[in-house]
Amino acid sequence: MLRFGIFAALCLSASLALTQSTAQTVPQTDSSYVDPSGTAHITRVIPVPKTISPEAQARLARPVSDAAHPQSLAERRSGTDAWQARAGEASKAVYPVNIGDSAFAGVPVRIVTPLTIPPANSNRVLICVHGGGFNSDSGSLTETIPIANLTESKVVSILYHLAPEHPFPAAVDDTVAVYKELLKSYKPKNIALYGTSAGAILTAETAVRLKQLGLPLPGALGIFSGLGDFSRYGDSWAMYALNGLSGHLDPPNSEAHDSEYVGSTDRKDPVLSPLFADVTGFPPTLFITSGRDSLLSGTTILHRKFLESGVDADLVVFEALPHAFWNDVSLPESREAYQIMAGFFDSRLGK
Repeated sequence: MLRFGIFAALCLSASLALTQSTAQTVPQTDSSYVDPSGTAHITRVIPVPKTISPEAQARLARPVSDAAHPQSLAERRSGTDAWQARAGEASKAVYPVNIGDSAFAGVPVRIVTPLTIPPANSNRVLICVHGGGFNSDSGSLTETIPIANLTESKVVSILYHLAPEHPFPAAVDDTVAVYKELLKSYKPKNIALYGTSAGAILTAETAVRLKQLGLPLPGALGIFSGLGDFSRYGDSWAMYALNGLSGHLDPPNSEAHDSEYVGSTDRKDPVLSPLFADVTGFPPTLFITSGRDSLLSGTTILHRKFLESGVDADLVVFEALPHAFWNDVSLPESREAYQIMAGFFDSRLGK
């Protein structure tokens, strides 16, 4: 099962209090051993940091079982859809918007708009490619509602074909199709493309594909906790689960990850893995991740690729928080993250 982009699991996992006997048996000191292969076997005692908000401290302090909770694909999608609906309502209470359904080039989309769009913003649109591990929707509402409200702009959220029924490049093809349709109404410099987790990966993949096709690139990209290389594991993949330092985590093994999405594609294909692509000439790009993000490595490695290629690429790393924490709109850090995202798009579109 795909491990990233599953923010719903943070809410669906059972929170189990540690018993006194368990607390007495957990390690109380740091230890480390590096075996002959270079693999590190470590124990670290890490207090909840005081460098984050009280709300974030409380979130990190929640005890979460590290037992595995296998789900069928149907269970995962049902649970994620239910969580996304609840979290979307919570986001809408903080960031009022209007939400409708439509389609572009035969691809279903959500249209998320602020209550009013200033005339100066009527000529721009933001495209969101949602997260969800490529096989579910954990972001078509939570990743769009704050951005539409804060940028006072229309956001089109693509409900792309999901794996495993539709592996790569189906989701990229859907995103390209919607982008081409929007090019009929918007100048490319007034279009932004962004996403979180699986959507962040798809954002980079789509940009590579657009360049291959000779299409004009959008005015800005947002890669919020992603990666650009399906051929190798990053360091953070071995350290952090979806909850950061708590919750179930399997050690990396020799088997390649995310096979249901990758399918039969060469893992170094430049569209699938943009780390191996030519990204020169890409538009200004904002990268965001966090200190306990399972995709911290993937995000920072791809950011360096963009910098090496001369792209105007910013990187923001939030302290201590886990993967895609901004989906929890109750955190002050989430509201800060959305302000940074919106400010970036406002400053780059149409420039």
